[in-house]
Amino acid sequence: MARIMVIAGGMWQCPIVKAAKKMGHYVICTNLYEDSPAFQFADVGLVANVLDKQKNLEIAVKYKPDAVLTEQSDIAVPTVAYVAEQLGLKGIGVETAKRFTNKYKMREFMRDAGIVTPMYRLCRTVDEAADFLKEAPVSIIKPLDSQSSRGIHIVRSREDISKNYDDCIQYSNAEKAILIEEFIDGTEFTVDGVKTSSGYYVTAISEKEHYKHNPSVASRLLFTNHSDKYDYDRLRKENESMIASMGLPFGLTHTEYKYKDGKFYLIETAARGGGTKISSDITTLVSGINCNELYLNILTGGSDKIIKAAHHECAVLGFFDFKPGIIREISGIDEAGNLPGVHEMKLEVKVGDLLEQAQDDRSRCGYYIVYADSLEELNYRERRLKETVRVVTENEYYRENH
Repeated sequence: MARIMVIAGGMWQCPIVKAAKKMGHYVICTNLYEDSPAFQFADVGLVANVLDKQKNLEIAVKYKPDAVLTEQSDIAVPTVAYVAEQLGLKGIGVETAKRFTNKYKMREFMRDAGIVTPMYRLCRTVDEAADFLKEAPVSIIKPLDSQSSRGIHIVRSREDISKNYDDCIQYSNAEKAILIEEFIDGTEFTVDGVKTSSGYYVTAISEKEHYKHNPSVASRLLFTNHSDKYDYDRLRKENESMIASMGLPFGLTHTEYKYKDGKFYLIETAARGGGTKISSDITTLVSGINCNELYLNILTGGSDKIIKAAHHECAVLGFFDFKPGIIREISGIDEAGNLPGVHEMKLEVKVGDLLEQAQDDRSRCGYYIVYADSLEELNYRERRLKETVRVVTENEYYRENH
């Protein structure tokens, strides 16, 4: 049994804590809130901001973990690297962590490595960002080091930048600056993978769709091992080369690309697995590789050999998109959860809540994960689920009952 410290304890860290406990490890989990979801599965849950390196180091010194990690949390990656380095534990290194979490440092590194990326500029004022529009009339502003699509806005004018600048910069933690880059209007992909002592292996590729009201927020990710339209073998090779350039010694990765004019543009990459249970559940469904167990083995000196179990041809991670308004009725949850191929689903709203359109990843009202062994069957199963779950707002209720 090893002592594992997990930094970040939200909903998406529950699977890695559960996996560590199932493997017989003792788990210390830190997060900002006393009622953090992952605390209920850990041996010890302690309140500490994941951005507070010194506080987390103090906790680590007290509990003497054999390994420290985070999963599906970008902002915790630098803290994990710092604590591991200070205690002499296995880690990716502070400088490598910066390359994977500071979007400007990432862009600079990618440019020097010759990797295809959008045009970009570091900005500390509205004027600097507005000047960039001369080069890229349609651009996107981002915090330097946040997550969950918070503070991200598409901008086409100085007025757009002025209106959204404060919201963007509030999520920059390393320094009060933002990144502006040209908006690549193309198909978006995610690529998840794992780096072991024997090499790098891609575990899942998805093609993304986005909400019409907010093209920065994903509404659906279709995971398949092959594509008739896009060259996934080429995407795998380019992603493998990029991760090698970044110098990641081990661990999970989650990368986003956009395809335009025959090129895969790197949007950003992360030294952690994909959120909303992509790395903990979906990669296992479509590759047969249990990434959480593999990651824990890497950190605790166990075998990091890639072992593939039975898996499915495709899966979808979808996000519900109901009409805005005060929720009057919710039905079909239990029935939908028992449909064939429904791996998991969850609604984050209840009767009486004000349902609003998603502005970032965390404000989406719920998700579902469905799998199948053909696209035809997957589409059928997804359609049945969406027809079964009903969320009725007051305006719809009035129309239906009068």
